[in-house]
Formats: sequence, C-alpha cells, structure tokens
Amino acid sequence: MRKLSGLIASLILATGLTFGQLIDEKNVTITMDLQPVLQLHMTTPDYIDFTFDDIKDYYAGIIKYGATILKVSSSVSWDLYAVGTSTNGTYWDQQLAYSGGGGGNAVDQLPLTLLELHQYGANNFDGSASAVPDYSTPFSPAQTPAPAQNTIYSNANPYIPPTTFDKYIQGHSGAAPTDGAPGGSYLTATAGVGTFSNYYFVIDYRIWPSLPAIFPNAGRYDNAGNLVNEDLVSVNGPNAYARPGVYTMNVKYVLIEDQ
Repeated sequence: MRKLSGLIASLILATGLTFGQLIDEKNVTITMDLQPVLQLHMTTPDYIDFTFDDIKDYYAGIIKYGATILKVSSSVSWDLYAVGTSTNGTYWDQQLAYSGGGGGNAVDQLPLTLLELHQYGANNFDGSASAVPDYSTPFSPAQTPAPAQNTIYSNANPYIPPTTFDKYIQGHSGAAPTDGAPGGSYLTATAGVGTFSNYYFVIDYRIWPSLPAIFPNAGRYDNAGNLVNEDLVSVNGPNAYARPGVYTMNVKYVLIEDQ
C-alpha cells in the first residue's frame, strides 16, 4: 500500500512538471496619443451694427449687451484674448463716405481701440504685473472718460498675443503657473451663484463717439505700461472729429496654448 501511494505521488509530480514546462504567449503593443486639444465655441451674430442717427446716441454711446458668448474646452493650459483687426492696419476700414465729407477737420482714420468690450467672468489668471488685465471693469459713465479702460487690444497681425500690459479675457503674457488657465471645460466646470466659470464668458460691446465725435475713451498701454491716448484730438489736433460714413472692423477671439 505504501509503494502504491508513492507511485501515485510520483506520477502527479511528473505530470505537474510536464504541464508547467509547456507555455506559449503573444504580445500586443498599445499606443496612446494624447493630442493637445483647444476648442472655442462662440455664439454671436455675424454682424453687430452700431447706427448713430440721433444726437443722444453720440452723446451717450450705444451698448450691445450680451452680444457674444464664448465657451472654452482645453486639455492644456491656455490663454484667450480678443483682438481688433482690419485691412487698414490699426484703423477701421471706411466702406462709405457721406456727401460733403464732414468739413475740413473731419478725419477718416478711426483707431480700432475706440471699440470697448466688457466681459462677464473675470480673468482669474492674469499674472501679477498687468495694469489692465481684462475687460471686466464696467463701462465708465459717458461723461467721465476713462481712456483705454475697456478698449480692445489691436494689432495688424492678430496672432501676436497681447503683451504684459495689454488685456486678456483669460490668462496673461508669460509662462508662470498663474499666467494661464488650467485645462478644463465649460461642460464640467461649475461656478457659484451669480458668477461665471473660468471657461464661460459673455461679452458686451460699446462705442461712444461723444460730441463732437472724437471717441474720448480710445487708447492703449505701451509695453512700459504708459497710457497712449488715441482719441481723435490727441492724434490729429484740437479741431479733429470723425468723418461721417460707414466703417467696419473685425473682432477675432484667439484661444492659444499658454507658453
């Protein structure tokens, strides 16, 4: 009986060793390509028209409330800015001049910075050295000029980002961690009651010609942070004012990876 048990144990061990020595395997390589994704969704009319056909509109200006809605989704750190563009460099394109031309002091070189923006949803990643980091400041009263406070950033090349003292909607010039908004999406980001998320913005537009039409708020900041007035009197002399006519410009919203 003892011999039989030993034989059975030997057979089990031999069988186990035989099965353990037989093995076959195949491998497959899994590749994951994480492409950087930047997506900007914009809801806005194709044309936003400002018609000044009443003296009170010149005096008080015209505001287009909630005309543009911007929604951001990104897998990387990002910046968002608005830039005024035209085929005429940093001036509006004149499409039509009315008869008479407005007199000898009328000028048709109207700076793009006469357009003012106001954003709902503040810039929470504006760095620390910016003088005018975004457009979240409410429009100034029409009788209290605030040059360059809400004026749009403009550049003949719209893909040159704003500098340190120019305005961003979100983010800032520079590569510090506080200069760019982190990846995320308006689809998942939440905000408190009465506030917007860092990925959702509503834009108002204002044009204030004043009387005479010199656009007193037009202006910008240079690279040293100094205010440069661009109202028509500052640029063309004390008697200058806008020539009546039809003018056009484009507003481009650019979403870029923070560098």
